[in-house]
Amino acid sequence: MRASRSGLRRTILVVAVVLVGVEAIVVARRRGSLLAADTVVSCRRGHLFTTWWIPGASVKALRLVWWRLQYCPVGRHWSLVAPVSMSELSAQDRRSAAASHDLRLP
Repeated sequence: MRASRSGLRRTILVVAVVLVGVEAIVVARRRGSLLAADTVVSCRRGHLFTTWWIPGASVKALRLVWWRLQYCPVGRHWSLVAPVSMSELSAQDRRSAAASHDLRLP
């Protein structure tokens, strides 16, 4: 019985590490780096804003693989958000996202 529990724990740990790795790769490809201070994200309604996006960690959102349930400061609602590829954004979209930040932590 104990052997199966430890095997299950190892399996869960491996799956968690793989998911964090996948998230890091996705964010790095979309953003161009893993720096997470001002990552541009989009909510399901298409609002753009910046947030802290740290692969494998979440302080201000509920994590769901690489999406996160987070408060959108533009539309003032809760929504799933995901990182946006900077190469797909126009200059106006970048300025708009930079002007809208989610809550800053002290």
